Amino acid sequence: MRNPFRSEQEAFRFLLLTIGYFALIVIGALINKWVGVAVFVVLTLIALYFAFLRERQEPPPRHAPSHFHPQTERRILVVANETVGGKALQDCIREKSRGGTEKLLVVAPALNSPLRQLTSDEDSARAEAQRRLDTSLAMLRDAGISARGEIGDSDPLQAIEDALRTFGPDEIVISTHPEGKSNWLERGIVSTARERFAVPITHVVVDLDAEKEEIR
Repeated sequence: MRNPFRSEQEAFRFLLLTIGYFALIVIGALINKWVGVAVFVVLTLIALYFAFLRERQEPPPRHAPSHFHPQTERRILVVANETVGGKALQDCIREKSRGGTEKLLVVAPALNSPLRQLTSDEDSARAEAQRRLDTSLAMLRDAGISARGEIGDSDPLQAIEDALRTFGPDEIVISTHPEGKSNWLERGIVSTARERFAVPITHVVVDLDAEKEEIR
């Protein structure tokens, strides 16, 4: 889970402001019920204003890889879940691996339903992601491409951020379903990733239904 505070000092300042916020509301309520309500409304509006102003003024931080590796080695991070075994993605990986010096990491975020997330039931989601990941890695090995894989955070953006720290990719490939079928595209995952991460990003669209028709 991402930390909303950039330093311990910022977190401590937020704590003090929160204590002051509730203290002023309690003092106002002790004077008069309506004074307490007025204080609550005014302070809440002020807090929302400054939060909105800060979000508008500060550009989103761009995260760069923090894991260094030999300059002769090129690292590619592939992020995909249901489309991880798609032919379009496999073709893209083969194309990018022609140099022979590439090191590949395939990350499959363990996507889960809101209900299962609420009940902290992630086992089935991780098992499904692992099954698809194993199939994809086997297909890559059959094509002569060496790659390793791992299950990532359920939030694909957090999964990418984690990989930037531990793997240090030079390029990121994000695979999604087509427009209209992709939850990631609806959530703006690809566009947000391009804004947030200072690494070249390739977006691959995998139409699994169309690929099945081609096989038939």
